[in-house]
Amino acid sequence: MVPTDRLLAFAAMSFLLIVVPGPSVLFVIGRALAQGRRAALTTVAGNTVGAYVLVLAVAFGVGSVVERSVLVFTTLKLAGAAYLVYLGVKAWRGRGSLRAAFAEDVTAAAPGHGGLRTFWEGFAVGVTNPKTIVFFAAVLPQFVERGQGHVAAQMLLLGLVFNVIALVSDAGWGLVAATARGWFARSPRRLSLVGGVGGLTMIGLGVTVAVTGRKD
Repeated sequence: MVPTDRLLAFAAMSFLLIVVPGPSVLFVIGRALAQGRRAALTTVAGNTVGAYVLVLAVAFGVGSVVERSVLVFTTLKLAGAAYLVYLGVKAWRGRGSLRAAFAEDVTAAAPGHGGLRTFWEGFAVGVTNPKTIVFFAAVLPQFVERGQGHVAAQMLLLGLVFNVIALVSDAGWGLVAATARGWFARSPRRLSLVGGVGGLTMIGLGVTVAVTGRKD
């Protein structure tokens, strides 16, 4: 249904967005630092389910409107691009505060957190993640091949690709953080580097979203 070149292009753009430490990644790392691997992976599972709920919403709601209207598409795309740039600038400017954010998560997390509660907290972060919402609403419709039909099904497939990449990436972040808790927490410079690179990448992604997309 979705042409291979579009699928690969979407996967590449998804990867660029996913590897940037945003709200979901920070939450997973916080859980890993506070409670270890099991809590981190449970959080990732909840987060992934929450993100796919956004895919469903776009595929059967916002996506159909965006797909039919060039004006709505362009407006949403530019708004999404601007917001991604804003998040990138914010991440860059706040890169020095990552250590404090991690410390808060470690301090605030209760040792007795249940698995189900951790899952639902991850779900809440995933379904309300502004970075993911903007990406699905503004970028996902660009990669749909309207001539092939089954627009909703194409969006569901693309969303699945995004979520598989996110699952692997977020789980990797969680496992690394759980394994190297002390290594992350001891070095403000390392945490600042994570935030700085993430911010610049998000700014670049926002610019890319603004200048690409359908012209019809």
